[in-house]
Amino acid sequence: MTYTIHQLELGQQASFEKTISESDVQLFSGISGDINPVHVSAIAGKSSVFGDRVAHGILVAGLTSAVLGMQLPGPGTIYLGQELRFTAPVYIGDTIRAEVEVIEINLKKNIVKLATRSINQHGKLVISGVATVMPPKLNS
Repeated sequence: MTYTIHQLELGQQASFEKTISESDVQLFSGISGDINPVHVSAIAGKSSVFGDRVAHGILVAGLTSAVLGMQLPGPGTIYLGQELRFTAPVYIGDTIRAEVEVIEINLKKNIVKLATRSINQHGKLVISGVATVMPPKLNS
């Protein structure tokens, strides 16, 4: 479903869940060019502050884009900005639930702000932030 700004309500929520796999991390490394050893080397991961390899923060934050673009507001949404705070590492094999919640609606400018949260399978917050989007307009 796609929501226009007139169909959105404060407090409205949606989410998407995904397990971060080895192939996700490897493909993202190739696509982004970020081959930081903490993501791709078991040796570097073990000796890091995290104690193991971790997924790229931006890879995990990208799950929020799936919620915004496919569910709330949905297809046709224009992503204008994102504030992020990385609060805990995400390890390969972690299952992450990306959640969004409508927190501000500007009818005049057709702009919506949504609180964004990414939570792991243990209920730990790993990323928080605020997304600014432009919902799709009604089809004429």
